[in-house]
Amino acid sequence: MKKILASLLAALAFVTAANANTALVLDKFPKERITDIAALQNGAKLFVNYCLNCHAAAFMRFNRLKDIGLTDQQIKDNLLFPTDKVGEVMKVSLDPKDAKAWFGAVPPDLTLVARSRASGNGSGADYLYTYLRSFYRDDTRPTGWNNLIFPNVGMPHVLWELQGQRAAKFVEEADPHDPKKMEHHFEGFEQLTPGKMSPQEFDSAVADLVAYLQWMGEPVQGQRVRLGVGVLIFLAGFFFIAWRLNAAFWKDVK
Repeated sequence: MKKILASLLAALAFVTAANANTALVLDKFPKERITDIAALQNGAKLFVNYCLNCHAAAFMRFNRLKDIGLTDQQIKDNLLFPTDKVGEVMKVSLDPKDAKAWFGAVPPDLTLVARSRASGNGSGADYLYTYLRSFYRDDTRPTGWNNLIFPNVGMPHVLWELQGQRAAKFVEEADPHDPKKMEHHFEGFEQLTPGKMSPQEFDSAVADLVAYLQWMGEPVQGQRVRLGVGVLIFLAGFFFIAWRLNAAFWKDVK
C-alpha cells in the first residue's frame, strides 16, 4: 500500500510541475501504434534501455511482456537487465537519495504515467509524445538540458544520441495589451549536432516508446475493448431476437 501511495504522489508531483506550461498545443500521438505489436515491442526495448535506468515501473512485471508477443527467452536475452527473474517487477537500482541529489527530485514511477498525464489539453500519450521531442540544450541548467513544455525539468535528455542536440530559439515581443511588458515566445528549434536517427525516424521511435507507456498503464485495454465490442454485438442480436419474439407472441392479440 505504501508503494502504491508513493507512486501516486510521485505521479501527482510530475503532473503538477508539468502543468507549468499548458498553453502550448500538444502534438497528436499516432494512436494506431497502441495496437501495433512490432511498435510495442520496440517501445519496450527503448523503455528498458533508456528509461529503466532511473525510472521504475514497480507495478509491471517483465513476464507481462509476453502479452505483446515476446517469449521468456527473448525477455531474458534482451530486456532483463535489472534482475535475473522474468517474474520480477521493473525496478531500478538507483538510490533515491542519489537521485534527489543529482536531479533535484526522485524520478517518478512510470507505470501509470500515460494515464496520469491526461488532461483537457490532450491525452497522456499526446503529452508524453510532445514532451520527449521537446528537449533542447540549456547551459544554465545543471543537466545541460531543458524542455519546452516542462520548463526547468530535472530530467536530462536521455534520447539525445538518437535525436542529436538542438537549441531553442526564443524572441522577446511586447505584450499587445501592455507595451511595457515583454513576452518570451518560442520561435523554433535549431539543430546543433545530428543524431543517429533522422527526425522522422526519431519521431517514430518516440511514438513506439509512448505506445508502450500507454499499453503499460493498462495492459488489458485491448482485451477490454474487444470484450466490450463482443458484448454490444451480443446485446444487439439479443434485442433483435426479443423484438421478433415479442411480435410473434402478440400478433394474434387484438
